[in-house]
Amino acid sequence: MEALLQVKGEDMTGELIQLVSFNLDHEEYGINVLKVREIIRMLNVTRVPNTPYYVEGVINLRGKVIPIISLRKKFNLAEADHDKRTRIMVMEVGGELMGFIVDEVSEVLRISEKEIQPPPPVVSSNIDQECMSGVINQADRLLVLLNLEKMFSLDEKMLFSSVTM
Repeated sequence: MEALLQVKGEDMTGELIQLVSFNLDHEEYGINVLKVREIIRMLNVTRVPNTPYYVEGVINLRGKVIPIISLRKKFNLAEADHDKRTRIMVMEVGGELMGFIVDEVSEVLRISEKEIQPPPPVVSSNIDQECMSGVINQADRLLVLLNLEKMFSLDEKMLFSSVTM
């Protein structure tokens, strides 16, 4: 988590943003670091009945109950066992705290906004294109930038706030 990728040369002219990169099913994703409240090890999750298939349940994080979302399930990826690298990324979505289970958190990247390309019109992955805010193409890797605000419908957001009450 401590490694920062330095941006060199001409790319420094654009505004720098910081992203937390993480892995899901051997693919790399990024989220703006300002959305991430904390990253914690996998905890026991309490199941909640009558929730969508991708909601693992809730956890108590320092007195606050937050819903836990499996990004693998949300993106229709094959399920995998949790291991020592599995993390819960606690993030703010629409003013609510939510936990997202990811396979592994990689690093914090500093990139120029100019490096972010619009998502391609046809995306071969299972991710709804609306929740993709861009793609970062670096020499040896491709990183999908997510927009959490567009990942859930209004009904889903209302459900999550009722789960934590």
